[in-house]
Amino acid sequence: MTPFEITTGTSPLVLGLPHTGTYVPDDIMARLSPIGQTLADTDWHIDALYTGLVESVTTVRATFHRYVIDANRDPSGASLYPGQNTTGLVPLTDFDGKPLWDAPPDAAEIEVRRQTWHAAYHAALRAEVTRVRDLYGFAVLYDCHSIRSEIPFLFDGVLPVFNIGTNDGQTCDPVIEAAVVDIARATGHPVAHNQRFKCGWTTRNNGRPAQGVHAIQMELAQRAYLTDETPPWTYDPAKSNALRSALAAMLTKLQNWTPA
Repeated sequence: MTPFEITTGTSPLVLGLPHTGTYVPDDIMARLSPIGQTLADTDWHIDALYTGLVESVTTVRATFHRYVIDANRDPSGASLYPGQNTTGLVPLTDFDGKPLWDAPPDAAEIEVRRQTWHAAYHAALRAEVTRVRDLYGFAVLYDCHSIRSEIPFLFDGVLPVFNIGTNDGQTCDPVIEAAVVDIARATGHPVAHNQRFKCGWTTRNNGRPAQGVHAIQMELAQRAYLTDETPPWTYDPAKSNALRSALAAMLTKLQNWTPA
């Protein structure tokens, strides 16, 4: 299994999909706990949700599951949200704080996984972002995510449908940020902006507006497009069509944006 899949486009827009992969090597799967083997913390069907929304977009999708190694965590292992509950580079617990492993990996194994999976995915993503920037003089990286609406271990209450992160405006031009926020708010769904999900490592690491790379993260509440947020995590076309309309408007706006 290759660590990533790429669809090459010809516009300035690149979609990152770090958490839709479900591949776990057999030797790693055997060491996961029964809870871990459900792969519950997947960004279920996010690839399907975004497919076909705009033409000529580049996508880079990680094929491996986040329990193998999390493609949206700092490779050093440093927390992106100090003082808050979160999961690590190789998570030891699920989003509910329950143990994922019967036999957790040691530091040496984590380093092998980092090189094999995490580094390979990010090298591919960086290459595509660089290719696009070289073509247009800038690139827009939109990082696609989703999560259950209620996870007390990670956050209080019910998560808004749209959770937009730019690390407090550091990772993209303010026009990009405002466009995405405005379209999300126009749907009438609840919107959070640089709140619990300010953005993961992908957005923080790539977003360098001064160097022509603009990055933004979208974390969607799964209730907006799944029939239910429990197994078997079924994609709901009726719900997703309404959401896809808003996402298409966002991506179209980003694809047509040019720096002032």
